[in-house]
Amino acid sequence: MTTVDDLFGLRGRVAVVTGATGRLGRVMAAALAGAGATIWLIGRDEGRLKDLADELGGRPFRCDVTSDEDVTALGEVLREAGGRVDVLVHNAHVGRGGSLRSARPADYLEAADLALGAFQRLLDATRDLLVAAAADSSPSVITVASMYGLVSPKPQLYDTPEAGNPPYYGAVKAGLVQLTRYAAVELGPSGVRVNCVTPGPFPGGGDPALLARLAAQTPLGRVGDPAEIATSVLYLASPRSSYITGSNLVVDGGWTAW
Repeated sequence: MTTVDDLFGLRGRVAVVTGATGRLGRVMAAALAGAGATIWLIGRDEGRLKDLADELGGRPFRCDVTSDEDVTALGEVLREAGGRVDVLVHNAHVGRGGSLRSARPADYLEAADLALGAFQRLLDATRDLLVAAAADSSPSVITVASMYGLVSPKPQLYDTPEAGNPPYYGAVKAGLVQLTRYAAVELGPSGVRVNCVTPGPFPGGGDPALLARLAAQTPLGRVGDPAEIATSVLYLASPRSSYITGSNLVVDGGWTAW
């Protein structure tokens, strides 16, 4: 009889999650750890990383993914620890509001470095480790984009223009979806898969009136539960998705369907 572990088990595999202490990152990390992976928790706050590592039994590593030195050091630590990476989740994110009126050119550069530049750094630091894992598994790289990389925010959903997502956020997330496809094509011959997850509305609490407006924007009539992103990431990390690469899995309650 086929078991859940046969389908989605990650025992003996090594997973790396950036932005691990964030609201979505922590549930992604928990799902991968629960499937048996050795989980490396990456973030900038050492205290929060240690607390999460204690909770999940993971390995914390302080790393600013916009720093060449930090990401190079991460690659060396992973190399010394076992020489393989089976799952790499690029989830690092800094949330803020804004509009075209308040955005500055420097904001676009900063956002692009966190989404796109950091992804390049992570691949540079771990590419040989991912390829090494392909000898006996189907290594998976997963990027985390946003529904606002596919559609524009509706200004009327937010109380003020500055309360919505800024223009550079969606612009770089759209770029990340394309960079995911590009990486999938280049890394495919090495046996490394690269896919994207695009979350819809997953607010972390806040104004009940805003939450109701966001919920009404989806055909399902509700906002998402972080666990619904975690299971999507687990699927793309698991052996059962071994023929999926270059895809964008949209988990948005139908937000972008109409």
